[in-house]
Amino acid sequence: MPPALPPATPATLPAAPAGRPSGSATGSDFSPLLQAVRGQGLLERRHGWYAARAAVNLASLAAVITGLVLLGHSWWVLLLAVPFSLVWTRTAYLAHDAGHAQISSSRRTGRWISLTHANLLLGMSQAWWNEKHNRHHAHPNHVDKDPDVGVGALVWTQRQAADREGFARWLTRHQARLFFPMLLLEGFALKLYGFQDLRRQDPRERRAEGTLLVVHLALYASLLLTTMAPLTALVFALLHHALFGLQLGLAFAPNHKGMEMPDPDGERWGHLRRQVVTSRNVRGGSLTDWFLGGLNYQIEHHLFPNMPRPHLRLAQPLVRAHCRAVGLPYTETGLVESYRQALSHMHEVGAPLRTGPAAQE
Repeated sequence: MPPALPPATPATLPAAPAGRPSGSATGSDFSPLLQAVRGQGLLERRHGWYAARAAVNLASLAAVITGLVLLGHSWWVLLLAVPFSLVWTRTAYLAHDAGHAQISSSRRTGRWISLTHANLLLGMSQAWWNEKHNRHHAHPNHVDKDPDVGVGALVWTQRQAADREGFARWLTRHQARLFFPMLLLEGFALKLYGFQDLRRQDPRERRAEGTLLVVHLALYASLLLTTMAPLTALVFALLHHALFGLQLGLAFAPNHKGMEMPDPDGERWGHLRRQVVTSRNVRGGSLTDWFLGGLNYQIEHHLFPNMPRPHLRLAQPLVRAHCRAVGLPYTETGLVESYRQALSHMHEVGAPLRTGPAAQE
């Protein structure tokens, strides 16, 4: 494992091309930043770092399973749903990083790391996640191209809200206050989406994905039912998946909700502007990095999706300085403020349905 790199400094950043307007959408505005990042070695893989994190995660999983065996006869075992969900969330972060080729430059190796962590350990399809997540990275916050801001249980623009009817309309009116409770269902939804996506996959991919999803369910059910009474096992599974979904939602919610959304009919943005103005970083120290899996450096992650997680923090000074040089806003808030901004946006989207004639429909 190479030694930890020192934080990059703005002085190492090549000057932006002269004569360009502030905030230009041209792709060349990104080139000096890319050159500086490569020059600092920030795109080089950190195999040892990831191997250590994976080993710690597996050891933590083994410790939780041991606890289930020891406490399974008692309702006190429900307390272990908290560390179990924490371990699962770290597992999801590793699958996410592997899907972005942060861990290995080999596509085959990255896929099997993803399959192991997502499909086998979590029961979540890596093929479904990667297909959806790659579209999000290509067009963040674009209502026609980013699946994360498409119409679903929640909506993200007042134009989307205007078309809601029945229960969906009521849901949109109150979506800000219902957002966190709804995250409790996300852990179950991720399993369902994975099985639904098998129909889209080619036969070879479907066999690997489907087999591991079924093996996960069998192992998970066997673990709970052999260590607990059936009722305790059911309650534990519900609590465990609810906490897992909540933690994932807490990690992903601050990143883009409430940030600028490109006009589908407006000017075409270059990579730099498209990724920076739609993303929000979250300030914090090592605990924030651990809890959010490095996704608190969302701007850096979107600019360099294959940058290893430990290098995102090191790249931040370079990115911040470059954004200042080209006149792009670099948004960074505290964790609580990021949630406030995201919820405020959801509240504003549903406002027309709570006031005036629309509220009576």
